[in-house]
Amino acid sequence: MSGIFDETNMRRVLGEYVPSGESLLAGIHAVSHEMEIKGIFGACARMEDRLVPDENGSIIELNKSKYATCDIYIGITQSSLVISGCERESYYYEFKEVQDAGDADVRKVTSNIFFADIGNCYPLADILSCTVKKGWMGSVKCFLTMKDGSSFKLMFPKLGGLGKGMPHHAKYREEIIARLGGVSA
Repeated sequence: MSGIFDETNMRRVLGEYVPSGESLLAGIHAVSHEMEIKGIFGACARMEDRLVPDENGSIIELNKSKYATCDIYIGITQSSLVISGCERESYYYEFKEVQDAGDADVRKVTSNIFFADIGNCYPLADILSCTVKKGWMGSVKCFLTMKDGSSFKLMFPKLGGLGKGMPHHAKYREEIIARLGGVSA
């Protein structure tokens, strides 16, 4: 557990989801209280742990959720929000075949997409709303809603754990809140 409060580990974990050509500008340990990740994928087939390309495949609506508290890393790049669990986590998945996605943004599947990798990176421009509230003992509660309907209820602790494993936590926390466009409530 103490290994999660390590900036080097955090950079490694988040680095797996940083888009090509970008770099992690700030990252912290946070706590997720609720995550609802949504996506619509086209020209694909569903396998046990992934979506695979299939030109004759379906349009699949995915809802990936977790309603239990868990440790996460959250970071920002030049144009993206990156989120990953600190440890392997379980999620609840719902799938629905859709005949017509209407004007929804359908992501065409061109290579295998593992379910575990869905919902780890969002363009900062896709943040629909961000509300920030003061929490207990100097923490900050952050409620994020994305354009695709995904939502996150997060808590950013005041400190990055005991010891000196995350020396830039306070500075990075403020940078992340500023880039998310947090509106205080």
